[in-house]
Amino acid sequence: MGIHIIKMPDIGEGIAEVELAAWNVQPGDTVVEDQTLADVMTDKATVEIPSPVAGKVISLGGKAGDVLAVGSELIRLEVAGAGNLRETAAVAIAEPQLAPAAPPPPKPVVIEPATPVPTPQKSALTGRHPSPIRQPGEKPLASPAVRKYAWDRGIDLQFVFGSGPAGRILREDVDTYIAGKQGSPTGVPSSQRARLEWEEAIPIIGLRRKIAQKMQEAKQHIPHFAYVEEIDMTECEALRQQLNAKYAVTRGKLTLLPLLMRAIVLAVREFPQVNARYDDVANVVTRYGAVHLGIATQTDGGLMVPVLRHAETLDLWSTAAEVTRLSEAARTGKATRDELTGSTLTITSLGALGGIVSTPVINYPEVAIVGVNRLVERPMLRNGQVVARQMMNLSSSFDHRVVDGMDAARFIQCVRGYLEFPATLFVE
Repeated sequence: MGIHIIKMPDIGEGIAEVELAAWNVQPGDTVVEDQTLADVMTDKATVEIPSPVAGKVISLGGKAGDVLAVGSELIRLEVAGAGNLRETAAVAIAEPQLAPAAPPPPKPVVIEPATPVPTPQKSALTGRHPSPIRQPGEKPLASPAVRKYAWDRGIDLQFVFGSGPAGRILREDVDTYIAGKQGSPTGVPSSQRARLEWEEAIPIIGLRRKIAQKMQEAKQHIPHFAYVEEIDMTECEALRQQLNAKYAVTRGKLTLLPLLMRAIVLAVREFPQVNARYDDVANVVTRYGAVHLGIATQTDGGLMVPVLRHAETLDLWSTAAEVTRLSEAARTGKATRDELTGSTLTITSLGALGGIVSTPVINYPEVAIVGVNRLVERPMLRNGQVVARQMMNLSSSFDHRVVDGMDAARFIQCVRGYLEFPATLFVE
């Protein structure tokens, strides 16, 4: 038997180090060729590292959250044959300094009361039971008769210590609680609610660490300024419903997002300074003819931004289909590195939770981000009459170093014009 060392491979594109996101094997496991050993993070893309050989895991080269350089030791396997170490299997086994297996991350410390709940003892001084200590979400045990007895007297059983089996609250426990409340100088028991004495330490690793770094980088580099405008989406929403009624079966349903994206594509033709990336080290702003729209997408692991490339070439239904595909790829962790990089302008939306106003963080090194707020029906004045209109705010942020306030306002007003008169979306 021999030892085979697997090193962190060169993933390409100038990447010098990666973050170890998760192990899929542990010491003692037997692996086969092409089995995934670990997941590593590069920017926001997750890459699986397969095993080139079959063998038994001896040791791991780090723990989740560690940053490993390309070429560093990732894992050691015991394999049939000589392996890729010069030492023989016997020498390798005799070596006392093999890297130990990386310990798993510490589990959160949770301080909870021991179970079963012991029968409480009354205080020698007050004759009252001690205050109840229940776990988070635990409901007090009591019979229907005792619950009614407490309800009639305005007592919340959450505050009452149960002296019955398994902590069940008895009628006399309610009487004891009432006596203690009446005997208190303030008329309120000394402890009204169950004490929660637990804490949890959550390491910031993997995608969450990348998000934190990205947000900090954006805020450190970019002097943000926000611009908010309300848009009357009544006509645009009516058009969307008409298109869905006619084409939903053959082309798929449309949301408002493809219409908004079309408006942005047209608006950047007039305001190319917002479809750009700023290299603040070289002091160069690069404007793009192509519109590569980043779509901020919430996943179980955190925020990701898949990129819809060349949005200027797509019709409404092609845009909708591509948004669905990219969002699904991001949520399932199947988005490639190319699909998560290269955006020139980003759209972010919280959907039904969009609120009235938001201040989105620019996707560095871009210079603008368009935030979509909730669509609501509101009374508006039109021609002196109060009418119901579908209103939506756009809350956008811009890099004030390279986008002037006037240009930002004009850009959003241009988008507004396309959306309030949606026929213009189809006029080239």
